[in-house]
Amino acid sequence: MKPTAFHPVARLLHWSMAFLILAMLLIGVSMVTDLSVRHPVLVSLHKITGLALLVLIVARIIVRLSIPHPPLPQDLPAFQRLAAGASHLLLYGLMLAMPLLGWAMLSAGGYPRPFGLPAIVPHDLQLYAVLRQAHGWGGYLLFATVLVHVGAALMHAWVRRDGVLRSMWPGSKAD
Repeated sequence: MKPTAFHPVARLLHWSMAFLILAMLLIGVSMVTDLSVRHPVLVSLHKITGLALLVLIVARIIVRLSIPHPPLPQDLPAFQRLAAGASHLLLYGLMLAMPLLGWAMLSAGGYPRPFGLPAIVPHDLQLYAVLRQAHGWGGYLLFATVLVHVGAALMHAWVRRDGVLRSMWPGSKAD
C-alpha cells in the first residue's frame, strides 16, 4: 500500500533544503553585486552552505530511492505526469550539480575549499572561467526550476486541491 504523505525524514530534508537553497540564491546574487568588505563573509557562507547542501542532497536521493512516497493523483493528465517527473529529475540534478560545480570551480581557481576539502579538478584558470560561468547559469536555471516547482505545488493546492502539497507539508501524517 502506498503512503499518502511523504516520510517525515523526506519532509525534513525537503524543507531544510528549500530554506538553504533560497538562502544560497540570495547569497549568490548578493555576492556578485556586492563589492564591499562583507563580500568575503558572503563567500565563506556560500561555500559552507553549498557543502551542507551537497551532503543533504545525497541523503535526500538515498531517502527518495529507499522509502516509498505517495503516488501522483490518478487523474493527473499524462503530460503533467511526464512534466512532474522531468522537472524533479532536473531539480535533483541541479541540486547535486551546483555544489559540485562550486567545488570544482574553487579547485580550478586555486581557492581554499571549506574544511580543507581536496581539489576535484586541477588548477587551471581557463577551466575556472568555464566552471564559474556554468555555476552562474546553473544558479539561474535552479532558480527558474524552483519557481516552476513552487508554481506546480500551488496549482495542486489551490486549483486541483488534490493533496499533493499537503503530502509534503510539515506535520502531515504519513501512513
